[in-house]
Amino acid sequence: MALNKLKFNSLNVTPSANEAIKFNSSANGFETGSAGGSMKFIKKLTASSSGTLSFVDGSSDVVLDNTYKEYLFIFKNIHGATEDAEFNFQGSTDTGSNYNTTITSLAFQANQTEGGSTYGPAYNTGWDLSESTNFQTLFNNLDADNDECLNGFLSLFDPSSTTFTKHFLSRIAGVTSADSAQDDYRAGYFNTTSAIDAIQFKMSSGNIDAGTITLYGIN
Repeated sequence: MALNKLKFNSLNVTPSANEAIKFNSSANGFETGSAGGSMKFIKKLTASSSGTLSFVDGSSDVVLDNTYKEYLFIFKNIHGATEDAEFNFQGSTDTGSNYNTTITSLAFQANQTEGGSTYGPAYNTGWDLSESTNFQTLFNNLDADNDECLNGFLSLFDPSSTTFTKHFLSRIAGVTSADSAQDDYRAGYFNTTSAIDAIQFKMSSGNIDAGTITLYGIN
């Protein structure tokens, strides 16, 4: 049954589409307003021996502009074709013509082998960048066995800003070629005031055999 009107302490509330009903500032009644914290599906890409997976603003229903202040990429069951490859990403300021935006980042990592040996959590200088136009590694030494993969997320904040640099952070869990459970954390920024309007993912060698990357916009 549709909700047309709500009455509380003589306060009448008639909600409109895409509005939320919430307590007023005096906590003695209800009011309507925009729903905060909503997450909207934008695009899902499915890998099938893919050299790259790219999200380009304005292409194939992709939105990567000022519509949202945060964009969330969800990685599910990403599998690489080549043993020991890294899962990487970069941003573009020219709708995907070039993926070479300057990045500065940090990298933390922890893992445990099936034999019980542990590492970290510790800073890992092998996977950070300093004013580099290289692709940023999000997960390293991925196992290419048929039953292994990685899962996680990447958040990109306010990519369309022409005032500030563009910050990102990621966290990914996966299995390495040394048969260890690994947790990789990255954070950094694109050192540009140009809008980031495309994001590309790829392996350091070989294809992305399988898996999905889903893009959401967050208000």
